[in-house]
Amino acid sequence: QCYADPDTDENFYTCAWSWDSDTGRPVLAAGGCRGIIRLFSPASMNCIRHFVGHGNAINELKFHPQDPNLLLSVSKDHALRLWNVKTEHNIVIFGGVEGHRDEVLSADFNMDGSRIISCGMDHSLKMWRCDTTSIQAAIKLSYTHSTMKTKKNFPTELCHFPDFSTRDIHRNYVDCCKWFGDFVLSKSCENTIVCWKPGQLDQENMKRLSHNEPDPKLSENKVTVIHKIGFKDCEIWFVRFSMDRFQKIMALGNQIGRTYVWDMDVQEPSHIKYSVLSHPKCISAIRQTSLSKDGKILICVCDDGTVWRWDKEPQH
Repeated sequence: QCYADPDTDENFYTCAWSWDSDTGRPVLAAGGCRGIIRLFSPASMNCIRHFVGHGNAINELKFHPQDPNLLLSVSKDHALRLWNVKTEHNIVIFGGVEGHRDEVLSADFNMDGSRIISCGMDHSLKMWRCDTTSIQAAIKLSYTHSTMKTKKNFPTELCHFPDFSTRDIHRNYVDCCKWFGDFVLSKSCENTIVCWKPGQLDQENMKRLSHNEPDPKLSENKVTVIHKIGFKDCEIWFVRFSMDRFQKIMALGNQIGRTYVWDMDVQEPSHIKYSVLSHPKCISAIRQTSLSKDGKILICVCDDGTVWRWDKEPQH
């Protein structure tokens, strides 16, 4: 299948897969320079919905890990938005007073979808909570609110204050961030992916994490860097790393067409091993990679328009 946007100037930067909770059919969300999110149904071969709200380009889309109807978008307009793709309501806007001060480039839900990490051109990383009473109530309302019946627009929740914010990890644009359990992995254009966590890494904090109590130290915005993962030839920005669903494998392409694959399923961060995938015809910058849920298939997309598929060989 091929889709051509009605606007010839549209340029898609990001896409995300989910499924329709009623029919079980796959849906694909895509967004880019025009700031409009389009939702496609490959089964019926058409664009079923579109969402307008962002004031500028959309840099990344992510579906919620537990609810297939919740979509997170991050934008050049400095904000993140959470949408219900079933009812078309914009549930929450994350940004404002203590939000990002420049383009938001990337964001990720943690495993249970209770928290979001975001990063951007302002060199900062911010954590936002999705499990607050007000946001949970807004998500619930997004399923029942009818603009036709009430004659009122959906009361979008505004979240001006992140739970945590730091600019101490990177000294340049932060173009990719992902949760790694309770830790965060983030990268800039410094040939390094940093594994870190908010707060101090002392016993008291670890105890608190295991009991899910709010951490008073988070407000101080202190960070602990746990490990730095180095690589070569990746000094351009807007290059994304990816992980499989169970966070056992991480993949990142570089600007000369090589792909690093790390085995993250280790006891100690210092035990992380990597291998490099290369092909004589793959010589252009690899912007994004994507791993299948089980980590057996890796897709890489390059600046020259080529798409590469790597399959993990079964171990004998």
